[in-house]
Amino acid sequence: MALMRAAVGVGRRRLLSHCSCMANGSHQGGVWELRVRCFSSWLHHHHEAQDYLRSTMVFRFGPPGQYVSRRFYADMPSHQPLGMPSLSPTMTQGNIVKWKKKEGDKVTAGDVLCEIETDKATVDMECMEDGYLAKIVFSDGAKDIKVGQIIAITVEEQGDIDKFKDYKADAPAAPPKPAPKESPPPPKPTESPKPAPSPKPAPAASGDRIIASPNARKYAQDNQISLSGVAGTGPGGRIVRADVEGLKGGQQVQEPRRAETPGDSTSLDYTDLPNTQIRRVIAQRLLQSKQTIPHYYLTVDVRVDKLLALRTQLNAKLEKEKRKKLSVNDFVLKAAALALKKVPECNSSWTDEFIRQFHNINISVAVQTERGLMVPVVKDADKKGLGAISDDVRTLAEKARENTLKPSDYDGGTFTVSNLGGPFGIKQFCAIINPPQSCILAVGTTDKRVIPGENDGEYTAATFMSATLSCDHRVVDGAIGAHWLGAFKGYIEDPMTLLL
Repeated sequence: MALMRAAVGVGRRRLLSHCSCMANGSHQGGVWELRVRCFSSWLHHHHEAQDYLRSTMVFRFGPPGQYVSRRFYADMPSHQPLGMPSLSPTMTQGNIVKWKKKEGDKVTAGDVLCEIETDKATVDMECMEDGYLAKIVFSDGAKDIKVGQIIAITVEEQGDIDKFKDYKADAPAAPPKPAPKESPPPPKPTESPKPAPSPKPAPAASGDRIIASPNARKYAQDNQISLSGVAGTGPGGRIVRADVEGLKGGQQVQEPRRAETPGDSTSLDYTDLPNTQIRRVIAQRLLQSKQTIPHYYLTVDVRVDKLLALRTQLNAKLEKEKRKKLSVNDFVLKAAALALKKVPECNSSWTDEFIRQFHNINISVAVQTERGLMVPVVKDADKKGLGAISDDVRTLAEKARENTLKPSDYDGGTFTVSNLGGPFGIKQFCAIINPPQSCILAVGTTDKRVIPGENDGEYTAATFMSATLSCDHRVVDGAIGAHWLGAFKGYIEDPMTLLL
């Protein structure tokens, strides 16, 4: 009702004050649609009031009450602006990879309009109702489009397509960056202009020596600016950074020189690879994690002889049934899920007001792809058997490598497992926490070791695996982290408990 009242208010403000507005709503597929009809009342020639339809507007809201789009019928034909959708909780902008439809094509509800690269994956954008694609505002390859910014227009009637040929979307609501420059009023001096009081520039060189601050030297080096002949305004004619900043882009900026000596770094050949949307987001989130989360690390060596023997037995049965074999990582995921059930403090997230402890145990699995590291989620891993976990991981990993993950595939993780042991043979490493989670488990490879036997003077060979738990110290104290690792080790070294 609140949305309906707001929509009616918009209708009245858009038209004349003597207009009346009526609204009705409908709900389908998680989207509320409010249709507002605005009328003007005029006296008919028989002195009877006659209502004339002035305008119809359609407002569409997604869950929970998120604004999706609106239609105006008064100034232009009936049309629907399509905004850049928010396809993940952390998405603020997206890229258009490729349009599947072209201008003038007929579209029906469920048709894929285009592929959108989000901060996590490339996702299909589907049409929500029947019509015609009248205008594509951003073409293939368009980058950094803000969420909500109009990317296309659809119409109901084919004859209205040409009316949007010259359509241009409104600029984003965000204030332009140059705005702060306009804030100070332009000076209107009444007297002759006077230079700001500052020491007279003095030659920066003393003989062959250039006197400059370290900050100025670094800035000049980064921007390939020669300090020779620059007049310094610092104490004693010293060159400060402000003296050099004004030269950037001027005639004193040197062109990069090709070094004659092979040892010089400027002689290196290189290629600049553009950062994808996914790569930029990965960089931002990992930097945020290391800068804002107080990491600490706990490592334990786990004996896996019994686990390997059980895996061999189970895989023999699966092979007879022509089913996919289990991996060591499947046992690790199951053991991690059960350990979280036993030590729920590690299945938590930090906020400034409270620590949120999750009741669902959803394990994020790190998967390396050509576009970067993806972390699809195995939902309710504590309630699934080893076979179900194995099937989920195989399906999610394949979708991640094919870039077909849906938002539901990577949202909702509460704990992450990263395994560089089996695929890459890494013995031990420390992983970066995946915010807003509080823990991530780094799993290394297995290796044979000689250990003391049961009797004095006897030795035997055993297989061990290193596991390192990275913890957020704001949420998980050291003793809690150690308790979790103890539970994890217990499940791995006695794998029959994973089947109970």
